[in-house]
Amino acid sequence: MKTRLTFLAVGLTLLSGTPLVAQSTQPQPGPSPHAIVLHAARLLDVESGHITSPGEILVYGDAIAEVGAKVSRPSGADIIDLGDNTLLPGLVDAHIHLFLHPGAEDLQTVQESVPQRTIMATVAARDDLIAGFTAERDMGTEGAGSADTAIRDAINRSQIPGPRLRISGNAINILGGHEDAIGYNPEQHVLPNATYANNVAELVTVIREQLKEGADFIKIYETGTDSFVSGHLSAPFQYTEDELVAAVREAARTGNRVAVHATGEPGTLYAARAGVESIDHAYHLSDETMRIMREKQIFAVPTFTISEYFADHAATPEAAARERQLFDLHVSEFKKQLAAGVPIAMGSDVGPFPHGTQAREFVLMVKFGMSPLAAIQAGTVNGARLLGWQDKIGALKPGFAADVVAVPGNPLDDITVLQKVSFVMKNGVIYRK
Repeated sequence: MKTRLTFLAVGLTLLSGTPLVAQSTQPQPGPSPHAIVLHAARLLDVESGHITSPGEILVYGDAIAEVGAKVSRPSGADIIDLGDNTLLPGLVDAHIHLFLHPGAEDLQTVQESVPQRTIMATVAARDDLIAGFTAERDMGTEGAGSADTAIRDAINRSQIPGPRLRISGNAINILGGHEDAIGYNPEQHVLPNATYANNVAELVTVIREQLKEGADFIKIYETGTDSFVSGHLSAPFQYTEDELVAAVREAARTGNRVAVHATGEPGTLYAARAGVESIDHAYHLSDETMRIMREKQIFAVPTFTISEYFADHAATPEAAARERQLFDLHVSEFKKQLAAGVPIAMGSDVGPFPHGTQAREFVLMVKFGMSPLAAIQAGTVNGARLLGWQDKIGALKPGFAADVVAVPGNPLDDITVLQKVSFVMKNGVIYRK
């Protein structure tokens, strides 16, 4: 999401030799060849909301073998007692930007080289994993091309720690659109933060190019640049419904899907009719758009945390007031979406605010109307379904990947404990203990 503010450049410490996490957070060398039993005071079945107390999980290699109040203890198994904690599936953030950090977003893409940004993205991936996010969907490198392919592949080869990733490459935008380089000297030919596609033929070409370079899905900017005046949101659409239909059809030809950045009408309606997998931000959805999203099971991804961050870090009091008004609109519209039965997936838009802190999104979703269980489901089972991994992650089941986190206390009683993850296992490897 395009930052509206100007910040001083930060993050040099990320490139220094000082470790950012303790020694104990470093991964073990590959999945354990023997059994591990995790024991805690509670285990949460995120699908039903049932708490098993005590709770145990038997892990063999990279997979869950048993779940219950008492599991088998094979000879030689490691027994890990996590005390007064709750075991639950690894968390899923469906809207992140590994290649962004706090600061002036447009200047990052101009001043920082792609190699530098890639190094910082590896640190961001680690920070998100240590915070309990074992799977994520990266919604665009913002001018770093297909560099996210290297990050994903290095994680998959266990060369660097990080979440499972679905990646979109550079994302797609129109000339003069939301992610174009506007406000610069035109003679400098400053590049946009997404790849231009201005008609159906160009959309098809760019989609094919991004999939060739490693994208798992296609991210399209459908609205912007937004304005908010006198309580009214104006969100110009960037692509017609026919153009989005063509994009969805082209992605589907190779078994891929399209997600859109879309804040308001009519772009959100065009996206829903076209059959995208998610509408991200979704500040305002018409009744018809919500009906289609419910029927087609298209996810809304609210991204409250980034909106709160922009409001809290606005450059002027006037800008802060506008951000707060927009935020209030989003909250009221979100409550309508919940009442209409629109599917919700947790997505924070982390990047412009610090990586590893995005569990704040769960707190805000509960504050604005979701039950703690529904919010947890948005960031586990729903996120897994949105990422296409519903048969692999998102729940604690025999045969599922051993992606497990532990939090103090009971998250159904206090959702803020998701910001205090004390144990992280991904694919049977312990990254935080």
